[in-house]
Amino acid sequence: MSLHQFLLEPINCRTALSVNNHEVHIYKKNGHQCVKAHELKEHNGHITDIDWAPKSDHIVTCGADHNAYVWSQKDGVWKPTLMILRINRTATFVKWSALKNKFAVGSEARLISVCYFESENAWWVSKHIKKLIRSTVLSLDWHPNNVLLAAGSCDFKHRVFSSYIKEVDEKLASMPWDSKMPFGQLMSESGGSGTGGWVHGVSFSASGSHLVWASHDSTMSAADASKTPWLLAMTADQCS
Repeated sequence: MSLHQFLLEPINCRTALSVNNHEVHIYKKNGHQCVKAHELKEHNGHITDIDWAPKSDHIVTCGADHNAYVWSQKDGVWKPTLMILRINRTATFVKWSALKNKFAVGSEARLISVCYFESENAWWVSKHIKKLIRSTVLSLDWHPNNVLLAAGSCDFKHRVFSSYIKEVDEKLASMPWDSKMPFGQLMSESGGSGTGGWVHGVSFSASGSHLVWASHDSTMSAADASKTPWLLAMTADQCS
């Protein structure tokens, strides 16, 4: 049995994982052992990613069935809420935003679904970022300001988009990477044919002023919003 995805929720030492199927198993610490406490079964395709928001105690999952589910616990039972992503391909990656009031889902449909809870109608809704994405989205990360969203994809590029949604986000006085911030606005882009290959990982720094990404050719690169975009590019051998 191989481990496919896992997510550690640090407050109560609980772990959520999927083992190459459509189920999520939640383990909790009991003495010196981890015991299975819950099984989450709602997807009808294998689960591709999991993220856990510890403060709200919400889990979000996505999978090959083109769907995402937001799981909440009540009276010791985890209940799913379907998030219709409006995609026709596998959902590949999911990530809660910095404030945990939105999440983003990458997919093979060459788009990003940004999802938020619409309190007026009491359901989760999604908006699509499609601009310039030419292949599967492999990785996502949120800026600390809860608006900027970095994405790495199979078209050899990393991009930074605005995910500003007026219903949930406060308007920011200034933005790193660019000054405009309507939803879906492309703020930054690097890479392309002849560069590092598929972008498997992206991550903002704690301050949000720097972005790093890891590519299929074993290179890592970094960008600074206030300076020239290329600060560093090194291979795995150079990192050791």
